[in-house]
Amino acid sequence: MQTKMVLWILSNTTKSRENQMKQIMMLSSFLLLCACQKTTPQLEQTTLPDLGSKAKCNSYSGLPSGWPKNKEAGMVKLPQGKIVLGTTQGYEDERPLNLQATSVPAFLIDATEVTNAQFQEFVKQTGYVTDAEKQGGAAMFLQPDHPVEELQWWKFEKGANWKHPWGLNNPKQPAPHEPVRMVTWNDAYAYANWLGHDLPTELEWEYAAKGFQQNSDIGPTHEGHIVANFWQGEFPYKNIQEDGFKDVAPVGCFSKNPFGLYDLIGNVWEWTQTPYTGPRDHHMGDPSKYRQSHEQILQYTIKGGSYLCATNYCARYRAAARHPQELDLATSHVGFRTVKRF
Repeated sequence: MQTKMVLWILSNTTKSRENQMKQIMMLSSFLLLCACQKTTPQLEQTTLPDLGSKAKCNSYSGLPSGWPKNKEAGMVKLPQGKIVLGTTQGYEDERPLNLQATSVPAFLIDATEVTNAQFQEFVKQTGYVTDAEKQGGAAMFLQPDHPVEELQWWKFEKGANWKHPWGLNNPKQPAPHEPVRMVTWNDAYAYANWLGHDLPTELEWEYAAKGFQQNSDIGPTHEGHIVANFWQGEFPYKNIQEDGFKDVAPVGCFSKNPFGLYDLIGNVWEWTQTPYTGPRDHHMGDPSKYRQSHEQILQYTIKGGSYLCATNYCARYRAAARHPQELDLATSHVGFRTVKRF
């Protein structure tokens, strides 16, 4: 039809300059209209949240611009690269199987931990009920005011869940811009699957935390400055709060890493999809290589440490650090972020 219309316009051209100009304008308008009609609509453009200071994180809504209509909103594309998984300077289970670097394909990863606001939207749209809600409670941290025996700072609190991380008897409510907590591996995976995303492997997570440099590990301080939310003082009874936080912090209160990611170190531990089997093995963080069924795995690897990690206890607030966590146990200090592979 477009060709016939062009021929019709040309066949009716007069020798008048005025008519020629009119016809040229008509032809241009027609071709422009056709071109516009064939243009594929562009996806909505979104920007990453502007974070990196206490003032900015406190004013953040907890929802990336354009999310969840654009399911990749708030994500950063990491380039392909290589890292040596683990470190020779940490705990025994952190040691690399060998010192050969492993390749990591490019992928997308959330710039921040998943927030309460994001998880609330997931629950609103799906009606999802978390494991803690089904179990009637979760493991809650209770700070003593004096030294106590190991692990006496944990209590199974009835009614505690992601909506009530301090328990039903505490009027304090979780803020929308804080990382969602008291979520199990099952809960984190359900959220990721809802978006068409996944949980990162241990290799992907560690690459995101340290793959921009050559050091074997990254910690919570840089050039003498605190760059993460972790425990300062004698754990578990004295927190001098040099970082400005007694508890979990809103996402993005500290500077982003060179990849543009926030809070990979400290704040909350983060779930991975890598089962924890003790010291590293030749599978290099890829669970699909040895996991036959979900039921065979009781513990998954969590990464990054939390606001409860201190120099006198845990000290796992590092990129190479790792720890086992029961897949159905919801706690005060574990959250997650998601990835999307190409």
